[in-house]
Amino acid sequence: MAQEIERKFLVKGDFKPFVKHSMRIVQGYLSSVPERTVRVRIKGDKGFITVKGIGNESGASRFEWEKEISKEDVENLLKICEPGVIDKTRYLVEVGKHTYEVDEFYGDNAGLIVAEVELEQENESFEKPEWLGEEVTGDAKYYNSMLMKHPYTKW
Repeated sequence: MAQEIERKFLVKGDFKPFVKHSMRIVQGYLSSVPERTVRVRIKGDKGFITVKGIGNESGASRFEWEKEISKEDVENLLKICEPGVIDKTRYLVEVGKHTYEVDEFYGDNAGLIVAEVELEQENESFEKPEWLGEEVTGDAKYYNSMLMKHPYTKW
């Protein structure tokens, strides 16, 4: 079983000059209960299904399983997802030995930009670029599954 360890931050500055790659992501949720989320997503020209477990006490670590499926399967599954779709561009930004995934949201979440960095251990040190803002690791309102239900523009 795979364990995902990541820290999440708001973005307060201009990260775009440092972007190495970007892709559009559209995703929906078949289940968004806190104990398990099941999402389907189209990332670029590929499809994926992902199951995530509940986070640990700090919110930085949780079970994650992901499998590539056909884009056509995702398009069909999106039709039976819970209401609300997450639409965003993901930018990859290398900082030191880590790659930040910076998500710029659209639609009902327009104006929100968050950055995540995946770690091998919870206490692993990592470089924090100047455009990184407040840490929101473990704050459920910033989970994509919650942004689907309670969009940023409605806060």
